[in-house]
This record gives sequence, structure tokens and C-alpha cells, in this order.
Amino acid sequence: MQQQPLQQQKNKVAELIKSKVSLAPMAGITDYVLRSLVRKYSKECLLTTEMISSEFLAQNVETEITKLDENHHPIVYQICGHKPHLMKYSAEILTQFADMIDINMGCPVNKVVKGQDGSALMRNPRLAMDLVRAVKEGTNKPVSVKFRLGYTADEINYVEFGQQMQEAGAEFITLHARTRSQFYAGHADWKKIKELKHNVDIPVFANGDIISIETAEEALTQSEADGVAIGRGVLGDPTLIHRVAHYFKTGEKIPTPTLEEKLDMMKTHLDEEIKLRGEKVAIKFFRKFYPYYIAGIRNASKIRGVLVLEEDYNKILEYINYIKKENEICV
Repeated sequence: MQQQPLQQQKNKVAELIKSKVSLAPMAGITDYVLRSLVRKYSKECLLTTEMISSEFLAQNVETEITKLDENHHPIVYQICGHKPHLMKYSAEILTQFADMIDINMGCPVNKVVKGQDGSALMRNPRLAMDLVRAVKEGTNKPVSVKFRLGYTADEINYVEFGQQMQEAGAEFITLHARTRSQFYAGHADWKKIKELKHNVDIPVFANGDIISIETAEEALTQSEADGVAIGRGVLGDPTLIHRVAHYFKTGEKIPTPTLEEKLDMMKTHLDEEIKLRGEKVAIKFFRKFYPYYIAGIRNASKIRGVLVLEEDYNKILEYINYIKKENEICV
């Protein structure tokens, strides 16, 4: 596919990331519904889909995972894989939906790494470069890469790796400031991101442990990055990205949602998943979200235990009203 002039691509990326905040991809989490909820509050942030396997996409062109609303733009579609021809094909398919295509080189999950995808690519930079080139051949949209500090503490190679991705044609980087071996343990080392930022000529977003306006500000300060990518922080609070972007722009801190507002968001989230997946499947799928929406409330552990086992929608609504009553919220 014919590439856009370099400066034009740089201008595109600058426009896509102007809010300085993006929704980080999370497998099984950042689906159509969650992206829609985040977009409801943040009109300019860069959304990212959950990771899409190039192997899967090659056999399932018509798939729910590509579902898109026009108001989801700007949006990044993230793909993973280790076969250049399939990555190129995936890029060709997704170009019609995406404003940018991202390559996952940071997923630490065993089944992904064993398949030579995700973080495993940090041990094979030559192949990683080939994948970037292949994706660029398949799209005229900007191409980005998301990766980590390295595979283990003894294999820290993120600066050189980032330079190689830029050399291959990547126009944007998101760096999760942990190694693959850390998974999500310990703390993201935002200061290390600064070294990458100073050694590449393309925008870099900081990722990892950004769960509030305060941590977003600290991550940006320590990393000197161009912005932040927020993942788990939006769970239970779809307004977070908007609040962070608003703070970056104005210096004003919008208060966190009240418990009543969070419970209403939870119901909306569940209702929209039911529309997408059907009631039975959606209620089971939604179990992973309950702990985040009810975190910090009275008897949270007990209520969470009940909710994750409940399969009757009307009873779930009863529990939501119970939570409001127990926490002295006027319904």
C-alpha cells in the first residue's frame, strides 16, 4: 500500500495524540462496550482495541472484535503475531477501521509468549523489525509499537529496541515500564522511559500503574514522555481518561465519581454488554468488572462474592440498590 509522506504521517500522529492520554489495550477488557464508555466522557483521547491475533483475524474477518462506532475515532487497532505475511494481511483488513495500527510486543502472558508473540519479540528484534515493515506494507495509516523494558532484568534492551522499531518505520511507541518477567508485579519504573524518549525521534507514551490524576502527572514528569496510556485505571472509572486529559490541558482536577455515579456506570456497562453479547454470556463476562466498581465500599468482599455467582439480571439490580442503601445513597 502506498505510504503517506513522512511529514504527513508525523502530523497525523500528532493529531491523534493531542489529548496526551490514550486507553491502553487490555485483552478481554477494552472491548467495544468499554471503549464506548470511555468515549462517552472523553471525546479526544486515543482509544485502543483489545489485542487481535493476526492468526485469528486471517480466519475470522467478520468478528465482533472489530466492531466500531464512528464516534470511536481516533482509534488504534492492536494486532499481535510473529508471521510477517499475516501481520501485513491483518493491517490490510484493519486499515478501513483504524486511525493507527499498533503491534503488541509487550504482552507477558505465557500462552502468547510461547507462541513467539508479545514480549517474546523483544528477544528477536530482527523479526520485530520485519513485522513493523510488513504492517507498513499493509497500511497507509501510522504504525506504532507497544513493548516493555526487556524480557528479564538481565535483558533490558528497550532503548536499542525502540531505536530499531523507529528504524523499521514505527511512528509512535507506548512503553510499559516493567520487564516481561515482572508481569504486573512491583512498580512501573517511569524514570527509565526518559532514556528512550531522549534516544528516539518519535512520540513516546508512558504506561504502567497510572490509576489517577496524580499518578498520571508523576508518570509524565518522571518519564518526560509525550503522554500516558491508561489501562487498569479505567476499570470501575470510565471517566478517568477524561479527567486526566482535562487536568493536563487546564490544571483543573475534576472530582472522582461518587459511589452512586460508579454504580450507575456499572449498570450501564452491564446493560451494554448484554446488548452486545446476550444476557447469559454478558453476565458471566462481566464478573471481572465487579471488584473495580465496588472497591472501597462497605462489605465489598461479601457483595463481590455474591455478585460474581449471580446469573439473574433482576437480582443483580436488587444488589445494586442494596449497595446504594447500605452506603446511605439516596436512590
